Amino acid sequence: MTAEGGKTFWNRDFLLALAGYFFLFMSVSLFFLFPVVLAKFGPLQSRIGLIMGVHSVVAIAVRPLFGRMIDVRGGRQIALFGLFILILAVPFFHFVDDAGWLPLLLRALTGLGWGISMTATIAMCSDLGPVERLALSMGVIGIAGLVANALGPLLAEEILRGLGPGWLYNISVIFLLAALACLLLTREITKPENGGKGGGMAILKTVPWALAAVIASMPIFHGAIRGAMIYFIAVFGNSAGIGRVAPFFLVFSLAAILTRFSMGDLSDRRGRKTVILPAALIIVGNLFVIAEVRSLPLLVVTGFVGGLGQGLIFPALSTYIIDFLGRENKGLAISLYLSLFDVGMGLGSPLFGWVSDMAGYRWMYRIAGLCLLASTAVFMLKAPATERVKPTFFRKK
Repeated sequence: MTAEGGKTFWNRDFLLALAGYFFLFMSVSLFFLFPVVLAKFGPLQSRIGLIMGVHSVVAIAVRPLFGRMIDVRGGRQIALFGLFILILAVPFFHFVDDAGWLPLLLRALTGLGWGISMTATIAMCSDLGPVERLALSMGVIGIAGLVANALGPLLAEEILRGLGPGWLYNISVIFLLAALACLLLTREITKPENGGKGGGMAILKTVPWALAAVIASMPIFHGAIRGAMIYFIAVFGNSAGIGRVAPFFLVFSLAAILTRFSMGDLSDRRGRKTVILPAALIIVGNLFVIAEVRSLPLLVVTGFVGGLGQGLIFPALSTYIIDFLGRENKGLAISLYLSLFDVGMGLGSPLFGWVSDMAGYRWMYRIAGLCLLASTAVFMLKAPATERVKPTFFRKK
């Protein structure tokens, strides 16, 4: 897929698609506080975890399947399909009056719509930016997600306190309709003449399993480390006698946003692996520093450094996988990257939680750092540099 006339990065269609992604993310992020609603019905925590977790499980499962459809039919059609699923499903949350089968079914349906629409909208945005600045496009798209990820729960908390769950669902639908309007106003993307043929899932069969495992390990470990850093920092801070950990999350997000704006295209100019290595080493070093934190100022510093590493590695690593699989398989590549990252988040939390139970939080962060260091070393030694071969997207027929 090409971005015709996409010489200007901040073009109208890119901004419309980006706004659509932001509103979509806002709608879904409101449900981060849905456990507060479920808790009023008195269920077991495991039941709440099941209802919330099925959303991610379904999203992970469907992304690779619809990723190929994005490459064949275009991101806009698939994004609209996912949005329609969400728009139809969310109003039924008004009928939730227990923690039984209905919220479980609805969370599964919203996971389906989210997995489809998120992947397709990201592909849309990246297609509408300049081809030669793909990493910057991915970084800016990630910024929209970071901002929505921060604002959504804050807004949801105020809605639940002042208006109740019903308005949480209503405002979620309003955000979905805003996303729908933005995507409908965005122009169709011109597809390649071959209609997306000659690639897809079949390309995965051509990759040796050992090389596939090496490349896949990076987003998996990146997700696992992100989970260990984010999910356990509050309880770690309390155990270290630090009463307030909110500044950590604030500076983490700010650093990630600033880095993507200022250095989001660094791997476009310097090469993917050239950026992945120092970004990973920043995260590794920061994990060892976190293990020594005993005061709020140092915790805030680690939040900033962690955000810096995150801001560098996401656009470089995601575009590495796109380049590796070929630009004509961008939808598949994005879906695989997101699914692998989420798998890492899902597996890393219980794994590193078990490590913390056995050895404490400080050793948990040290071991997490060693795991990412080992994965990065293998990746740098075995994974090919995508700059050596022109991506098939650019090859002349």
